[in-house]
Amino acid sequence: MKKFLNIGLAALFVFATGCSDNADVASDPSQAATDPAAAASPYAAESEPEGAMPVGEAREKTEDGQQVTLVGLVGGSSEPFVEGLAAFTIVDAKVPYCADDEGCPTPWDYCCQTDAVKDNIATVKIVDDSGNPVAQDAREFLSVKELSTVVVTGKAQRDDQGNLTVAANQVFVRPGK
Repeated sequence: MKKFLNIGLAALFVFATGCSDNADVASDPSQAATDPAAAASPYAAESEPEGAMPVGEAREKTEDGQQVTLVGLVGGSSEPFVEGLAAFTIVDAKVPYCADDEGCPTPWDYCCQTDAVKDNIATVKIVDDSGNPVAQDAREFLSVKELSTVVVTGKAQRDDQGNLTVAANQVFVRPGK
């Protein structure tokens, strides 16, 4: 019975991953503007918001409850996306991520710059109109991936340790990487 269950789960996995209509689009954020799923998302901004503050500056200046627009690169750990939620971490673009020639398989984890990341990282949590976290992977409806540059708008949330989370209602994914 256990063998049958494992075979069934493996077949389901192969079927689910092999039948995705937008697998190529989701892996290329430069296609975000032409991806119907991203365009249809109420959380995807059609144009880049003005006045975005880099993550490091926002960590220094933003107060709890303040409306904020900030810009950063998706990353900060080997798995910057939160499974099952529209949430991820972003890092200030001034912090260099690991270069390909350094042999780092996950350059978005900033393993070469861990000390610099501490003061230049923020969590983005996409929320609905009621302020509840969206229970869907952001990669699916925003066509975003690791090292994509995003501009997010929302309400700043600070904790006792000074960490910054943005309860975002709009995300713009810059074309490119």
